[in-house]
Amino acid sequence: MAKLVTEKIFSFNIEAGKTKERLDLYLANSLERATRSRVQKLINANLVTVNGKASKPNYKVIPGDKIEVRIPVAPRPEFVEPEEIPLDIIFEDDYLIVLNKPAGMVVHPALGNHTGTLVNALLHHTSKLSRLNESVRAGIVHRIDKETSGLLLVAKDEWAHSFLAKQFAAHSIEREYWAVCWGIFDKRRGEIVGNIARSKKDRKIFSVSESDGKHAHTFYEVIEEFEFASLLRLHLKTGRTHQIRVHLSSVNHSIFGDPTYGGRRIVYGGNLPQMKSRVDNLLKIMTRQALHAKTLGFVHPKTGEKIVFNSGLPSDMEQLLGELRK
Repeated sequence: MAKLVTEKIFSFNIEAGKTKERLDLYLANSLERATRSRVQKLINANLVTVNGKASKPNYKVIPGDKIEVRIPVAPRPEFVEPEEIPLDIIFEDDYLIVLNKPAGMVVHPALGNHTGTLVNALLHHTSKLSRLNESVRAGIVHRIDKETSGLLLVAKDEWAHSFLAKQFAAHSIEREYWAVCWGIFDKRRGEIVGNIARSKKDRKIFSVSESDGKHAHTFYEVIEEFEFASLLRLHLKTGRTHQIRVHLSSVNHSIFGDPTYGGRRIVYGGNLPQMKSRVDNLLKIMTRQALHAKTLGFVHPKTGEKIVFNSGLPSDMEQLLGELRK
């Protein structure tokens, strides 16, 4: 039986000191994954009220206004169907699973991705998964982006899940990522510090902000340098959405192949025809961001021992590196 969720409701109270701004523009900058045209359609459909009354897109919001937005949503299945999808399991016991997620796989069902996810595969593999979260995220302790490959931790019961989640919250989990990014760094080792917030221009992506967002801290080390790119080892002191991708893009070293944060255009090396041809060939190999979650270390919930797992680079990154070394 599907759980019917017909709409999501968002409320905004305009605080003192807010300058006048068009209603459609304010909401486009305030709602996640919203565009101005989408907001205008909601307003014209009387799904947006200001102080309890329908308004127009060009209404100027002022301090004291109370805005309510009702967004119709498609129902999401409460029961997630198990699917026979191969899993690359590195380790498994009665308490947890460590697996190697391939690029292109979504971690759990969400709007637009109800099947083919890691959770669908896990439910076919085992009936023993933590239900600490809602059923669509059964067992999921943390996530990595759809197009990022690498190690991911799954909990089999609620007690283990809580134990592991506390380590993530305390930033005591050992996580090492490898990435190929544009350009050569001035220093072999360094750090990038900067708040990460949703972009005011595009709510689907993130950017570094001086005043908004959450604190984020990334450490990097150069492993190998090429003509116009570098292979990096990265450690996260914090774990924000898209953190590595946003931080590297903010210092003009976008991850190679990243379509969202500038990694599919020539950043270094010039725009000569031969350079463009070489980059085009490399991008055919790397159709996603060249980012891999390579190492995962944590304290086991039952034994209390620190265990560390490593995974090899996926074939597309190995092929990319082989071509860069030529």
